[in-house]
Amino acid sequence: MLESIKKLRELTGAGMMDVKKALADAGNDEEKAVALLRERGIVKAAKKADREAKEGLVRFVVDGNKAAIVEVNSETDFVARNSDFQALVAELAQAALSAGTSDVEEFRSFTLPSGETVATTVAAAAGKIGENLVLNRVAFVEGSTVAGYVHSNGKIGVLVDLEGGTDAQAKDVALHVAAERPQFLSRDEVNSSDIEKEREILTNKALNEGKPQQIVEKIVEGQIGKFYSEKVLPEQNFVKDNSVTVAKYLGGATIKRFVRFEIGA
Repeated sequence: MLESIKKLRELTGAGMMDVKKALADAGNDEEKAVALLRERGIVKAAKKADREAKEGLVRFVVDGNKAAIVEVNSETDFVARNSDFQALVAELAQAALSAGTSDVEEFRSFTLPSGETVATTVAAAAGKIGENLVLNRVAFVEGSTVAGYVHSNGKIGVLVDLEGGTDAQAKDVALHVAAERPQFLSRDEVNSSDIEKEREILTNKALNEGKPQQIVEKIVEGQIGKFYSEKVLPEQNFVKDNSVTVAKYLGGATIKRFVRFEIGA
């Protein structure tokens, strides 16, 4: 059995578990096992695996207080618009909700209702479609008020977990995150050493420009505040009403977590 696995792996370039399953399904007949691997697209996929996949789609699924989001990459935007590829991404998003994991390697091993693993299913789809396909990221969120948003082109997707707010507010924040690209949920998440370094740079810049020492600190703190207002989600101006921040729009509601996937980012 081990010799057959080794032989078929060298012959097809397929993974150990895929070869082992094919042999078992073929009653240890090597020729039939190779045929099965070809039918499943795994041989073709192995040959494409080193090709870059920079396009693709993001999809999410929300069910009550749980949600999952996946990013699957393809080589071309043409394939990203292929109905078979879109069906695959939708299937994986639904599976991610059942798997309940944000670990992409763990998710690749998850068994779908078809009896195949996620990894095998993606590889078979790659063989059928004719491009390298990559499950790049997955995230699972469970919370109080959960919402998602996918930009119309399918390249940007967001999940938001809101505490103390409404479904409408959660959806609005998800849309905001997609548009405004926040990097942090709070100032505490920003590396303090990075802020101090930025403060030093800004201070020296202001002094070199001849600004009076007594107002340099105010200038620098103003610029640091601007950095926070651009990068920290609750401090950003709300995309639907720039006269208020996201925090003010939410009132007493709190953003517990957000996930943002963007193809190529």
